[in-house]
Amino acid sequence: MTVLLLLPLVLPLALPALARRAVDRLVPVAALWAITVSAVVCAGCSLAALGAFVLTGLLKLSVFAALGELVHPLRTASDVFVVPAAATSVGALAVCAWTLVRSVLRQARALRAARSAAGRGPAVGDLCVVDSPHPDAYALPGRPHRIVVTTGMLRSLDAAEREVLFAHERAHNQGGHHYFLAAAELAAQLHPALRPVRETIRLAAERAADEAAAGAVGDRRLTARAIARAALVGQAARGARPDLAPGVTTGPVPQRVQALLAAPRRATPWIALVLVACTALSFAASATGVIDFHHRVEVAQGEERG
Repeated sequence: MTVLLLLPLVLPLALPALARRAVDRLVPVAALWAITVSAVVCAGCSLAALGAFVLTGLLKLSVFAALGELVHPLRTASDVFVVPAAATSVGALAVCAWTLVRSVLRQARALRAARSAAGRGPAVGDLCVVDSPHPDAYALPGRPHRIVVTTGMLRSLDAAEREVLFAHERAHNQGGHHYFLAAAELAAQLHPALRPVRETIRLAAERAADEAAAGAVGDRRLTARAIARAALVGQAARGARPDLAPGVTTGPVPQRVQALLAAPRRATPWIALVLVACTALSFAASATGVIDFHHRVEVAQGEERG
């Protein structure tokens, strides 16, 4: 059981490198789904492993053994390992809970402030114009979805580039990309090794919106030019928008522009298979470890034979 429960804690270390390669080798939408699902599943499996370590340590104590109605000692690895593992897991879970709560509160405040600012400006359909000299544009989640753009951004782009901007932000809302960013944030708070994956998921979301915008306007070179100009003039506003609100100026813009100008590369699905295999291994290890722990508890309760 011990070795199996260690696997879900170690496997996320391989995910950042796999995620970066997936963005380069897969269609953007496929990369977005594959990376996000893998990150969330691996984060959940690591959480389950930590919980199993904590429960194992607690059931070694007489008070909790009595509460668990254990009539026999719980068979585990040596206490030299079990007790430190349980103590470390308690600390890790406490840190995860604290950082997750802080992140949720911060994002909620930022989204409320953004929606309040968008509500003060004129709106045409899903487009909200905010009177600000700072060029910025982003897709604002909520009911209904909004595209927020400042007057500074509108003045910085010509008519064709503005069409690209609107198509890009609408692609974010239509694709539900804020859900992917929220899932990435959740995974990043549950396992520190998944924090770099959060930025990779953001890049995949931007690449998916780039491709959708290029398809909508029918000109990849125009799309690349509009994204580059919007990013250039909007650098100062990057820290003002909510993290869960994707925008045209976020992510490594040179890499996005290069992908739009380059000839489409042939997708290599093997990287998706590697991601699936890593995720499946993490899930299988955590599930098997938890099932084995449950069986040992039932044996200790006298309900089953060892």
